[in-house]
Amino acid sequence: MNDTETDVTAELVRGLLSDQHPDLAGRPLRLGARGWDNQLWRLGDDLAVRLPWATPTADALLRKEHAWLPSLAPGLPLPVPVPQRLGEPSGRFPRPWTVTTWVPGTPGDLAPATRATEAADTLAAFLRALHRPAPADAPVGNYGRGGPLADLAEPFARQLASATERGLVTDPEAVRAVWEDAVTAPPWTGPALWLHADLHPANVLTADGTFCGVIDFGDLCAGDPAGDLASAWVLLPDGAMDRFHAAYGPVADPAALRRARGWALLQAFSGIFIGDAGVHGRPGGKATWGPPAHAALRRLTATAAPRTPGSSG
Repeated sequence: MNDTETDVTAELVRGLLSDQHPDLAGRPLRLGARGWDNQLWRLGDDLAVRLPWATPTADALLRKEHAWLPSLAPGLPLPVPVPQRLGEPSGRFPRPWTVTTWVPGTPGDLAPATRATEAADTLAAFLRALHRPAPADAPVGNYGRGGPLADLAEPFARQLASATERGLVTDPEAVRAVWEDAVTAPPWTGPALWLHADLHPANVLTADGTFCGVIDFGDLCAGDPAGDLASAWVLLPDGAMDRFHAAYGPVADPAALRRARGWALLQAFSGIFIGDAGVHGRPGGKATWGPPAHAALRRLTATAAPRTPGSSG
């Protein structure tokens, strides 16, 4: 659903640049992508213009990225879209917009990682660098991200029931067992760490079989790193999980990995529903989201959870 009445065209984007950042207005301009929240227009070889268009929350997400990402980006080992300029609402376009660096690569839902060792090491290094203590005024996660997994028990139950009814899950009891183990794992007691909080395949770029960039930090927040660790189940190829956990380091203890499995279930359900909608031509659907989500669900239900020292079972 388009929340911006103004049609976003090349002429509009060039006009916005001419009004507010005229030194950039003469660069070549072409449409890059239309995402959930924003349209992305490539500006020359090294920049991009992001404009909110499809959700009312996109404005706040763009401003959040502009406020926080420039200070985080230098410490990250993968390229990310670093904000360079901020465009303010105007008579030409009623919402804020940004100019960021361009990150080359192909979204992981279109070109999944295939080199297990390299991808595991790269993802672990990125998350290890990102997951450092956040300041007290860091943003709070949307939809419970970064918080206790148990707070999302009701949404999980609804998703499982819907997926089972629609034939998208064949063994709901196995799924429920993974969830119950995750929500009973010891909680995160460390400091709130910086999280990307939305590491689905379309937000992680690939090249030559491994990861080469991470985009869309609109859900950036602070909290339990288990939510980001969950992304490995969806992003990595088979046989890479042990390598990823070893490369990430001590924070990926058995309790964190158990919680991560619960977050991975939620992420898998999201991809399964969006993928199914794409297969059937429903609005908002993206068929390419289905295969990695189903693969994650298969791996989660086929693999026993790591046990916390001193736990039974």
